[in-house]
Amino acid sequence: MKLKFDRAISLVAAGVITALQTAHAAPVYEIQNIEDYDLNGTLEATINGYGMFINQQDKMVGISKGKKKLEVDDETGGAIDIEDGIPPEQLVSYSINEPIIANNFTFMADGNGAAGSWIPTFDSVFGTTHPKDTDEDQPETINSINAYYYGINNNGIKVGAYTAPEQKTEFTGERNDNNQDQEYWYYREFEERGFLKTAEGTDVALVPPYTVYTKDDTDVVVGGVSVASAINDNNLITGYATTELSESSKTRVDKCITGEDYPVDVCVQKEQYPDSSNVRRILYQTRAFVWQFDGSDVTPTELPLGLESTSDSVFTAQGLGVNNQGAVAGRSHVYRNNDKDKLAFDAAYWKKDSQGDYQYHWVKMTNDQLSSVAYDVNDNGILVGSYRRYIEGYLRDKFFYLDTNAEDPAFVTPNDFYEVMSDRSSRPRDINNKDQVVGFVEVTSEKEKPRMKGAFLYDKASDEFSVIDDLLVCESKGYIKDDAGKWTPNQVEVLDGDGKVLFYDSEIRIVEANSINDDGTIVGTAFIRKPSYQFDEDGKLVIGENGKPLFSLNADGQPVTAYIPRMVVLKPTSSGVACEVEESDNSGNGNYKRKGAASFAWLFLLPLVWLRRRFQA
Repeated sequence: MKLKFDRAISLVAAGVITALQTAHAAPVYEIQNIEDYDLNGTLEATINGYGMFINQQDKMVGISKGKKKLEVDDETGGAIDIEDGIPPEQLVSYSINEPIIANNFTFMADGNGAAGSWIPTFDSVFGTTHPKDTDEDQPETINSINAYYYGINNNGIKVGAYTAPEQKTEFTGERNDNNQDQEYWYYREFEERGFLKTAEGTDVALVPPYTVYTKDDTDVVVGGVSVASAINDNNLITGYATTELSESSKTRVDKCITGEDYPVDVCVQKEQYPDSSNVRRILYQTRAFVWQFDGSDVTPTELPLGLESTSDSVFTAQGLGVNNQGAVAGRSHVYRNNDKDKLAFDAAYWKKDSQGDYQYHWVKMTNDQLSSVAYDVNDNGILVGSYRRYIEGYLRDKFFYLDTNAEDPAFVTPNDFYEVMSDRSSRPRDINNKDQVVGFVEVTSEKEKPRMKGAFLYDKASDEFSVIDDLLVCESKGYIKDDAGKWTPNQVEVLDGDGKVLFYDSEIRIVEANSINDDGTIVGTAFIRKPSYQFDEDGKLVIGENGKPLFSLNADGQPVTAYIPRMVVLKPTSSGVACEVEESDNSGNGNYKRKGAASFAWLFLLPLVWLRRRFQA
């Protein structure tokens, strides 16, 4: 049963929730990039990996994040093996007083071929260097450009966003105890710019319309912002770009021009960085865009905002998905029903009219929905998104779909675990041309605690909603069959710094599905278990007598484990059955708690950090 927004059944009125839905025809899935019960899902010398998008040729793009610190044995001068556990990450600082070091790296993976399929392969953007090749003693190898891939089409063209490289200027400020040895200030020309990369390897920047602020006779490069979110097979790219500085931000830049504390470029960079509350002080008018790439040149088109802008208020529109007919899914500020007292940031789509001009279409919301966003639209015109509303007193996100070709489009909220609308938050990320949707959903039910999240697969034709973890074969969950034919967690053996052999359970959880192609291949993010190392007060690894790091141990003397994210690739299989081993609560009805369970802190952080940049307001 499906719930239309104007006929949604209240949980309060429905009373006690009845039976859980069960999967009947959903495909069984197998992870493709498992290696020794682990996931080969990030670049060498990085900690985290994320699968972003897959095309119809089984070519995918992803992001690696979190460069590992290189640990060196002082006695031998050799590198310490830190692959068995969770090493310290390179901390990212937002400071004009320190060199800018990148923490995000782009990669590709390919499912075509025999050995080596789906191996993350570094893909340089605008001269970025592989994280493994960074040497702090050789400044020319240090990568200052953060890069992100968000999509790849069937022509092999990739899209995403990147930062400008580091620039520096001589330090001329007042000296104090903290900067006695400082030689330079550090800044960038821009913080985020969309781009495409051709199949032949050419990088093409998508420069926003607004990059320079002019005051009297002074031009100040503020950089602007643009992001390329998706690309269709006609090489039409969608995303968003800045068109003007906000009035308050113009005042800030004016102070940089007249101020004496910093050079103008350095002062602007200081304002561009997020403050202690992670809020950026430089704000722009932002609009949804499409860019048509003809093989050499790019033609930009600004898409209409969802309202008439007649004030100095900051309004935003974003394109996030595009189909092969050129329809764009995204969101925009809008006055609901033309009521200026009801400003909202709502899901939208843009389609061309008979004259070939893009027209804005609001996804109609009621006052119960506080805001909404559309992530994608397929070639059938089915749009997917989520809205935010209160359910049983708690703010939740709910996945919806809408037929943009209908005479009077109205969104539909599919049920997830129950026969009525649940209070589990869910968000879609992608829909293929078979109307299969992937995303993530909350899989635990505690109301007063953060909820764990898991990837879902929804089939519109059958109205079937499945948690992907429930569709996996046992090997893809980290299990091994013992001599008695029973599936049990694979035991990982590690050598501690004191020479003891320790053990922990393998475990793989699919926490977010970001893309699905027409063959049903899914890419996304899984969490894997890894043991945690011990660190001293300075954040350095504690090294044992044998030269290896010491693990943190629990009361049983075994490693304390935690989850880390890795890119994952899943394919339907006809040669296996879904694993029926009962685990910890993963779909709302489990009751087994595995001993020594890993820390769930990462599971509460979805949507993941890298995705905030793509979908920032």
